[in-house]
Amino acid sequence: MAKYIFVTGGVTSSLGKGIIAASLAKLLQARGLRVTIQKFDPYINVDPGTLNPYEHGECFVTEDGAETDLDLGHYERFLNIFTTQANNVTTGRIYQTVINKEREGAYLGKTVQVIPHITDEIKRRMLALGLKNEYDIVITELGGTVGDIESLPYIEAVRQLQWDLPEEDLLVVHLTLIPYLKAAKELKTKPTQHSVKMLSEQGVFPDVIVCRTEEPINNDIKRKIAQFCNVKVEAVIEAPDASTIYEVPLLMQNEKLDEIVLKKLQIANDKEPELEKWKVFLNKLKYPKSRITIGLIGKYVELQDAYKSILESFIHAGAINECKVQVVPIHSEFLQEDNISEKLANLDGLLVAPGFGHRGIEGKITAVRYARESGLPFFGICLGMQMAVIEYGRNKLGIKGAHSTEMDPEATDAVINMMEEQKAVTMKGGTMRLGAYPCTITPGTLAHRIYGSTEISERHRHRYEFNNEFLEQYEKGGMVMSGRNPQTGLVEIVELPDHPFFIGVQYHPELKSTVESPQPIFVHFVAAARKYNEDRQSSKNPLLQSEMI
Repeated sequence: MAKYIFVTGGVTSSLGKGIIAASLAKLLQARGLRVTIQKFDPYINVDPGTLNPYEHGECFVTEDGAETDLDLGHYERFLNIFTTQANNVTTGRIYQTVINKEREGAYLGKTVQVIPHITDEIKRRMLALGLKNEYDIVITELGGTVGDIESLPYIEAVRQLQWDLPEEDLLVVHLTLIPYLKAAKELKTKPTQHSVKMLSEQGVFPDVIVCRTEEPINNDIKRKIAQFCNVKVEAVIEAPDASTIYEVPLLMQNEKLDEIVLKKLQIANDKEPELEKWKVFLNKLKYPKSRITIGLIGKYVELQDAYKSILESFIHAGAINECKVQVVPIHSEFLQEDNISEKLANLDGLLVAPGFGHRGIEGKITAVRYARESGLPFFGICLGMQMAVIEYGRNKLGIKGAHSTEMDPEATDAVINMMEEQKAVTMKGGTMRLGAYPCTITPGTLAHRIYGSTEISERHRHRYEFNNEFLEQYEKGGMVMSGRNPQTGLVEIVELPDHPFFIGVQYHPELKSTVESPQPIFVHFVAAARKYNEDRQSSKNPLLQSEMI
């Protein structure tokens, strides 16, 4: 039987429950334990697949095709393991299951209520991963903040589990905020006290309190929190602001969070966490030998979380290249022919991001043309690849009406068209081409050099594809379709061999990049951008030019 850890949050949202959960999981995994993490979200949407990125940030897609919360991306990046549909549960999915069972007659004669029916379903899903005998510890992050109406059924389910399970099989970590009042020059514990009191009033008593803080917490403050919140002093953990989220596991190790958890769960483990690779990564990340600037062309650039996996992939790829990657967000809606040179002149690489809808499309096409004609390293993801195809058709092949039926259903030259199996789909949620699919790569191409293989698997999230009716015209015109789905012939990768670095992919490679396994395209893209930067700097410096000669 697995042990269960629940991570709750108080005082305010966005404290970083997912990062604390992932950091604790990393420390336990580094001790040789089998660990997984799941996220319970309190919103009524069945999944975040239909949510606008401005509402919820990035929608993370798992290998099995689940559209999930972006925190699952953190779990995979920290633990270097795949998550599944079972790792993300929403209130909408819970209620949908219970209502379907009621309609099927599972509760005949009974009034269906939040307690016990909803809470029983929550508990079933909380325990499900631990019953597979695949994990020693299951960490569950509860979304929202203690006191939210939406979170009450989840807190109640944890309360019941505290009674259902042996004391040594369950532990609650409560993440809270210790604000610093500059006027008084004091750290204030009262919000934490109230948060723990509210949690306790609902019948859940935390075993560990992790305190987010901008200023160091001394022992007096820890003792005060311990006394008023009914925990041991050593169970009050300081979580200071870090320069990068990847420092947090080491900060938690310094606070002995993993040791406290193992002691409470009565797990005998004297092994020191094996974090050598992690420390090497951090060292490269903190002390880069070069610096480049990448332009990220998108339509949700005001919200950093909208492109979370892409930004993290650049961190991984930058570290392995010992290069600091500065990502500059550029709103595609404001890019035009008369300002494109000014907007993109100082970049070392250009990434056109995924997205949906017509807004900002022409700006993306203009940006692709600039990168293609100027020799600027280019990388297009999903919609970014499709924009590269449209731009090449319009400006290189003379297909003036080249467009996508997503933006123009009446397009005369639909080089991007809706997938055949998608044309009969009317429901929006969970109906796109989702999850991992195989791709066969043509030997000798840029994609082949990047992956070092002719057979790969990557994750997808789209309804539209390259229209193979134009395949021959594009290939004769110089665009190489270097990756294809072996079953359907779907074009997965396009590239231009006469360009220093120009590649577009229909899938989402950013979803599989981790600290220990940086995504290959990002690694090679950063390397190409670094070379572009070096060449540009040498061309500006006569002394460097003479040295090269």
